Amino acid sequence: MASELATTSSEPIARRFGELRERGRRALVCYATAGHPDPARFVELARGLEEAGADVLEVGVPFSDPMADGPIIQGSSQRALSHGVDFARTLALVAECRLGIPVVLFTYLNPLIAAGPGALDRAARAGAHGVLVTDLPVGADPAREAWIGGGPLAFVRLVAPTTPPARMAEIARHGGGFVYLISRLGVTGVRDDLPPDLPRTVQRLRDATTLPICVGFGISRPEQAAAVGRLADGVVVGSALVRAAGESVADALTLTRALRGALDDI
Repeated sequence: MASELATTSSEPIARRFGELRERGRRALVCYATAGHPDPARFVELARGLEEAGADVLEVGVPFSDPMADGPIIQGSSQRALSHGVDFARTLALVAECRLGIPVVLFTYLNPLIAAGPGALDRAARAGAHGVLVTDLPVGADPAREAWIGGGPLAFVRLVAPTTPPARMAEIARHGGGFVYLISRLGVTGVRDDLPPDLPRTVQRLRDATTLPICVGFGISRPEQAAAVGRLADGVVVGSALVRAAGESVADALTLTRALRGALDDI
């Protein structure tokens, strides 16, 4: 049975993308690791990202073995863990932020399982609207997929650039909120260029789903965000913001404003 919160908690994501579509704007999806650079500055950062133009905030749940992440996000996760930030503390920080934009928890499966069967409802009550589980591909664990998909949070799914069209459609059918298209194979991180086949990949996914498409992995500069924004419904920026936040919250917000400006100039 779906959670009683399911009809309300995931709706802000759909509303936000609907509003952006009506205004002809692209979504800026910003990633921040919960508790990085430290719990107090994370709250400052999250609130600042909203003010600087983020449309959706992905909040990374710190994990000791983040296999899909490169050294920048791995380091931020270890730093957050050293401050005692686990799944429960992540939810407390989300609640403290009291954001007006949708929040998507970016997590590995283990922290979610360890948090217990009520984890999704607690996340919704804390102010989360979606969840992305990096290591739970469609069909890998139907029981847990049904648990997450039947809960109060939009189940954001990942699609790789090598995914065949039929598989893209299957993944999208089992997801909600938006589809996160990984721009390239490998782990997260800052890159100097965009994959040359990205336009074809976005079009293949566009043909497979009506969900909004957001592209991430390797986008770090305003000109890259603008190039992706001409193809997709949204742009996800993670490692570059985490790296900047490690220097100062102000640096991260300066980058965010530049990314927002580049997307708005499309």
